[in-house]
Amino acid sequence: MSRQTTNLSKPRTLASSQLKLAQYIGFFAIGYILASAIFMMIQTKIALNSQLVMVVSIIVGAYIAVSKFIKHQQRALAKNEINRLMFGGVAVVWLLTVLYFLAIWFWLFDGVSREVLLEMAMARPLPLLSSLVLMLVFTLVSTRISLWAINHFLNPAPKTV
Repeated sequence: MSRQTTNLSKPRTLASSQLKLAQYIGFFAIGYILASAIFMMIQTKIALNSQLVMVVSIIVGAYIAVSKFIKHQQRALAKNEINRLMFGGVAVVWLLTVLYFLAIWFWLFDGVSREVLLEMAMARPLPLLSSLVLMLVFTLVSTRISLWAINHFLNPAPKTV
């Protein structure tokens, strides 16, 4: 009876692809941080719409992540990879937003300002919660559209006419 070795290459490629996507989520975060920092400097001189700044920052992050992926992998992102990159990118964006808010909360606000903000949030929490949910949906949609569009335009596969 001959012995057959099992093919263990599938789990390794799945784990390596997940690990590789984590790298591109990092590229997305770097692009988002760079674009946000540049827009923060610009906003000291002129007023810009905060939603526009967020979308452009997301587009820059998506461009950097997708272009690095295509350069390294020599192929476009698959649909499931776009979804995982989207959720990872949005998680990073919101984690950075929470860290930014906590830094402002502890370093910029004094005790009276914190108390006033807490009382305002407790008095009318629904507008705050609905705006947070809308911003989350807005971030998910803009990230998904940005990743899909940039992936489509940078696709190295030959286009058929």
